[in-house]
Amino acid sequence: MSLIEISVHFSTAMLSLTVVFAFIRLVRGPSLPDRVIALDLMTTVGIGIIAVYAISTDKPVFLDVAVILALVSFLGTIAFAYYLQKVTDIADLKGD
Repeated sequence: MSLIEISVHFSTAMLSLTVVFAFIRLVRGPSLPDRVIALDLMTTVGIGIIAVYAISTDKPVFLDVAVILALVSFLGTIAFAYYLQKVTDIADLKGD
């Protein structure tokens, strides 16, 4: 076994463990921001898994998929931040 194969197996195991912990936070998270951050973390780890797969199979085309997923995830995070700002502004106007 080469060093790259060992690194790929170790990275895949650690990323999978991270997805499990993030999913637990997604299910148990007491507030909406906790759940959104957990989902964003799962997306980021998914990007890492795609990158590890691209390295292990020597197919760099998968890195394009990772970049597109990163852009979509970024837009989702921005949309959620905009939503939270609007909800906070409305709550401030009502005097809560």
